Amino acid sequence: MSRFTAAAVQMRSGTDVADNVAAMEDLVRQAAAKGATYVQTPEMTGALMRDRAALRASLRGEHDDPVAQAAARLAGELGITLHIGSTAIALDGGKVANRAFLFGPDGARIATYDKIHMFDVDLDQGESWRESATYQPGDQSVVTQLPFATLGLAVCYDLRFPQLFQAQALAGADVLSVPAAFTKQTGEAHWHVLLRARAVENGAFVVAAAQGGTHQDGRETFGHSLIIDPWGRVLAEADGNTLQVITAKIDTDLSVQARRKVPNLNNARPFKVAVVPAPNGAQAAE
Repeated sequence: MSRFTAAAVQMRSGTDVADNVAAMEDLVRQAAAKGATYVQTPEMTGALMRDRAALRASLRGEHDDPVAQAAARLAGELGITLHIGSTAIALDGGKVANRAFLFGPDGARIATYDKIHMFDVDLDQGESWRESATYQPGDQSVVTQLPFATLGLAVCYDLRFPQLFQAQALAGADVLSVPAAFTKQTGEAHWHVLLRARAVENGAFVVAAAQGGTHQDGRETFGHSLIIDPWGRVLAEADGNTLQVITAKIDTDLSVQARRKVPNLNNARPFKVAVVPAPNGAQAAE
């Protein structure tokens, strides 16, 4: 059993990386002042910009990235575990990684994770996104054992793929992370219900730091950063468009208790899908 205070930092990252780093630093310090020892920032902490050429021009490699450098320094200075939900990192060949970073209280890097699932969608009202045009998807889920919890790493659109979180829970994760920049349109429809479902399905805490508000590049993100317990109860929630820090007490024994009460992870069985054709001469439903 382990108890700690988790924080989710809600941001509204713009197109200037230096400004975003400064905002991130201020909010992380606020979280540490509230007693948080695990602090999570949202997806694309470093910058949100639709202009692909401008994005690529602003990028650095992993070891030169200003967000990662600031986070390592902050984690060491404040003595916290700092989880950068993600930031864009230049890769060889012109592609970009949507990469999460986890730094320990000594400032050392513990783990990284590259977002696996690309947000390639056409929404209502002409809203369309093609992440795969810019980003190289990851191919490895990451679970890391921390002194106070076992943490599963994910980013935003990964939320819609429950098999990812089930695999992490089966690997021992009792805290699941979903830092995000959910669109306002999809967030209003699905953000709360999907996050609560992932908590309930896996008997795990969920920490989801979000981007919120109208950004410099014109996009609108949903905000409503959340911390949820293994029974699906919302422990803390931010509003829709404010730079904000939310915190909650985490007791990992509650994950153990939830999994004992509803042992679906252990009760799962392999199965096949039988597709039964329509009887001869039957009309297909209109």
